[in-house]
Amino acid sequence: MSRGPTLSIGESGADDTGGRVPAPVPPSDGDAWYAPDVRAQYEVAPGVVTTVRDDEDGVGFVYDVREPGLGPREEAALSSIRSHFSVVNRRRPLTREGTAERAAGGVPPKYRRVFDRLLDASPAARRRVEYYALRELRLLGEVTPLALDDRIEVVDVGDEDGSGSLVVHTTNYAPAVTEYRADAEFADRVAGERVRHYTVPFCGFDVDVVIHREHLLGDDRFTTKYAVLEPDLLPGDEELIDECKERIWEANVDEVVEDRREFVAERARQFLSRQLTARNTRAWMEATEYRVRTALAEYGLAVPPVDRRFAEDRLDDLVYYVLRDYVGEGVLTVPIRDGHLEDVEANRVGERVKVIPRAGIGDGNRVPTNLAFEDETSFVNVVTQLAASDGVELNASQPSAKVNYRPEGRGGPDGAGAGVEDDGETIRCAVALPVISEGGPHVSIRKQSAEPMTPVDLVGLDSLPTELVALLWMLYEHHGVVLFSGPTGVGKTTLMNAHMPFVPFDHRPVSIDEGSREVHLPHETGISLTTRDHENEFKRVSMADLMTEANYLNPDVEVIAEVNTPESFETFAEVLNTGHGVIGTTHAEDIETLVNRVVEQGLPTYLLEELDVVVFPRRIDGDRYVGEVVELVDEEGYDDLPATARTGTIEKNGRTLRWNTVLRRETDGTFSMQYDHPRMGDDHRRLGHRVFHRLAAATDRDVESVEAEFHRKHGYVQYLVKEGVAEFDRLFAFLSDLRTDEAATVERVRRQMTERTAEDGGARD
Repeated sequence: MSRGPTLSIGESGADDTGGRVPAPVPPSDGDAWYAPDVRAQYEVAPGVVTTVRDDEDGVGFVYDVREPGLGPREEAALSSIRSHFSVVNRRRPLTREGTAERAAGGVPPKYRRVFDRLLDASPAARRRVEYYALRELRLLGEVTPLALDDRIEVVDVGDEDGSGSLVVHTTNYAPAVTEYRADAEFADRVAGERVRHYTVPFCGFDVDVVIHREHLLGDDRFTTKYAVLEPDLLPGDEELIDECKERIWEANVDEVVEDRREFVAERARQFLSRQLTARNTRAWMEATEYRVRTALAEYGLAVPPVDRRFAEDRLDDLVYYVLRDYVGEGVLTVPIRDGHLEDVEANRVGERVKVIPRAGIGDGNRVPTNLAFEDETSFVNVVTQLAASDGVELNASQPSAKVNYRPEGRGGPDGAGAGVEDDGETIRCAVALPVISEGGPHVSIRKQSAEPMTPVDLVGLDSLPTELVALLWMLYEHHGVVLFSGPTGVGKTTLMNAHMPFVPFDHRPVSIDEGSREVHLPHETGISLTTRDHENEFKRVSMADLMTEANYLNPDVEVIAEVNTPESFETFAEVLNTGHGVIGTTHAEDIETLVNRVVEQGLPTYLLEELDVVVFPRRIDGDRYVGEVVELVDEEGYDDLPATARTGTIEKNGRTLRWNTVLRRETDGTFSMQYDHPRMGDDHRRLGHRVFHRLAAATDRDVESVEAEFHRKHGYVQYLVKEGVAEFDRLFAFLSDLRTDEAATVERVRRQMTERTAEDGGARD
């Protein structure tokens, strides 16, 4: 058999081939003599091939895409499909994962039924037409092949050289110029990476949320974005929604409305159903055509209609927007109810709302959303609604306020939230009218997690070591004085709340002041006292009133969140003099700053010596962790500290304050603990110095007994971490059992572990 024609290669190409043409190889192969400038060639989808080759100057690369070809009949068929689906609003994928999933899913059944009636072509021709139809109707248009290429890492839409071409950076070749323009539609989504996808419930609707990251140059300063995928609206829908809201607002109500969500949903459905029916009746020719085509399509005699004006779910979409504006908080409805978010900020009209995802969801930085207030009226309505929910009336004389808000509208699938209780989440809001805010009103929302974190969660996040958990356990249990100090957003309240189960179940914790609304007390004996600064001067409850009230309540531990105002500092000082256990938070990055703040507030510096430990959490690049734990020591204890201790002194008002670092997080992420009892050896070292002596004096025990208790509790903490006891109530129940009968609880734990070991065939420790 002939091996193919011979070819005289000539001087420039002569080699050891013996004058014969080499066997066929891919263009990207090094032996492909016929394509010397091709660097890579591969298929990104069936029938779609990309080629990367050197450019003419040899300094860069060119990225070419070859898609299936279409003949005249196929072009005509594709044109018919475009015309048929022209009335459909289509939501495009935000990321390359979404694009790949849709491409892998192929043509949906409702589209395929239309294709069956519009296409009369061979299987190969139909596949080519379906590719282009799917690309234009469901994917990212002409740039779809780029999104399907997982080797593209970065997209550059900048046009600094004036070429106007879209530039990509692949895994091995960059930069590569494509045939697409930099301003091509959906080019910014080509390299989009999906970070998280979940739903947020609101009044029976599950609203999709996507957090995605754009690997994009030359477009947006933000790379990570937050998108709320609300229902699509057709032209004229906004006017219909506004009319519906006006009718509900003006409606007469003869009885007390017990469920506002159900009331609004029912009235909205009644009105919108009538309006949609009336519109369809007025457009009787279109309605008749729709019904006839639907009937004929059932028998295969016509193409099914796709006009969304007659879709069954359109009423639900319109009702959602009415509920969003009347029961929710407008465009802030979903972010406020999204438990994955920590902060929500709306700064001015027409600007994107910003959010801060919680740890583990994003990078901990602000990210923009696809939401914005388009007019000042709707923005002002939301601001005044948030303030009014806490009894504050915003006006020219009081244009701003700090309020607490409990969102409603959390509902399940059985209706518009009927019979579904809120989860008890309370959020803090700073709101202001445009009187003092340039560019319109502003809203800043700080959200506490609906379910407080536990020490097991924090250890799992490497935020603190188990030894510190054991130390805080002892201080909470024995009514110590603990202060969590740091800037806003570092996790002070999270740390304080996480250890609240360590307060014994039969003790009485009392929280004081407005910030104490964030304190989660699982105790039946606990109580929260709050001031109401927004009430008039005749009804205002002062911090002094709360102090008096708290003393009558006979508390064991007093919790003062947000010790920042002069009144709260004064309250903190008075509580220290009562001898009760005290737990609080304040704003100070280090011990020197804390001392300065106390002095600025006019409090005597000797009160600081009443503090057992000060915990300084930090936040770096979205990670929150305990950076340092400091104890204040007296002169004798300071002199007894080992030479390796991290210590310091501060001179204030003629008084010397001495401190010792109990714990510190090193630059490699590990925690180093400060011990000071050389007699006990490496296996039995005592944490800190003054803390154990203070606990020993408070409980009438020797220091060795306190140290033994610490090691015993540390063992329990290690067990809780190993077993993953991360639920707040479950942890509180275990600690209560341990306090009721420690021996019986330990025996139960051993029995349960033995049974599990037997079930696992001895695989467990």
